[in-house]
Amino acid sequence: MTREYVKKRKSGFRIGESRVSLESIILPFLDGASPESLVDEFPTLSFEQIYGAITYYFANRAAVDEYLRETERLWKKAREGQPPIPAALRERLKRARREFASA
Repeated sequence: MTREYVKKRKSGFRIGESRVSLESIILPFLDGASPESLVDEFPTLSFEQIYGAITYYFANRAAVDEYLRETERLWKKAREGQPPIPAALRERLKRARREFASA
């Protein structure tokens, strides 16, 4: 019985019928995350689905790498198009981070 672990949808690659994107699994994996830690991170996915996604990546590496580059390019373009954070909000965020870090 063959299983389809990764599905191409209009919004990108997803793990099976879940809403988890392929890049949510592959990018941490490429940064050194273990499949076991990814199961902890995404409790709606099974070990089989995580390993299936990783196997899909290795079997289709050139196409997935191109997809990841294109996705990063689109995110970069979207970030560049965003207006800057107002100075007052930026200062409040910095203050909140300092307070959180010291707690």
